[in-house]
Amino acid sequence: MTETALPEPTPEQAALFARVRRMMMIAGLTTALALAAVLIAIGYKLFRSEGSAPVVAEQTLRIPKGARVVATAVAGDHVVVTLDIAGATELRSFDARTMKPAGRLTFANEP
Repeated sequence: MTETALPEPTPEQAALFARVRRMMMIAGLTTALALAAVLIAIGYKLFRSEGSAPVVAEQTLRIPKGARVVATAVAGDHVVVTLDIAGATELRSFDARTMKPAGRLTFANEP
């Protein structure tokens, strides 16, 4: 059997091969960088998560005298309590993990 000899590439072909090699190297490095960024983001989310906080077993909310609780609800990470205070409606929200006050919204009738 005879083997065919590969001729030496011409200068134009050698330049083309070098350019293709350079573009492939850039594409490979870009892909590796993107993959590393995704893995770092996933690792950050996994190790930075707060996990589940201990549940507060008992908490006392002081409401104004004569007020009554109309409704309660859970909205995301907040507990919302609806109060009726002398005919005016008020919403108070609390952080579900710490039970610290997060906000207060008062409704009043226009005169």
